Amino acid sequence: MASIEWSKVNQMNQEEFVRKVGWVFEHSPWVASAAWKNTPYESHETLLQAMIDIVQRAEESKQLALLRAHPDLGTRLQMSQVSQKEQAGAGLDKLSKEEFEEFVSLNQSYVNKFNFPFIMAVKGQSKETILAAMKQRIHNSYEEEYNIALREVYKIAEFRLNDIFIG
Repeated sequence: MASIEWSKVNQMNQEEFVRKVGWVFEHSPWVASAAWKNTPYESHETLLQAMIDIVQRAEESKQLALLRAHPDLGTRLQMSQVSQKEQAGAGLDKLSKEEFEEFVSLNQSYVNKFNFPFIMAVKGQSKETILAAMKQRIHNSYEEEYNIALREVYKIAEFRLNDIFIG
């Protein structure tokens, strides 16, 4: 995840643009591909808003695929390097056996209820705050949780874009 000089972004061809920023929406380069068609952008904030708008206008099946592309938190399942780093920052790579089992159980209950993984922007969070959020959010309605999950995806994308352009 190398930083990019903003002045170069609007000069990129579609392939390079998708390669450089397509990963900010987990395993969903279609978002960046669609965003490239509307270049130029004034700032990474306007790029982020354009990408959010693309997701919000997407059909539900694409939004669900985006949600389902996210890894379960704290379960050590295969995930992208950037997700591993983000989860490690919240201490999810150092769970005790009991904590790990609790995360696995809550993730399983969550997926069984909502049919997509629990999603939370973990930057600045701890394993305790994430666990508390899981325990609270499992009681939400599908519609509430779907909307919260999308908002969390947008926060994750914002953190990732900031890492690219601000460092």
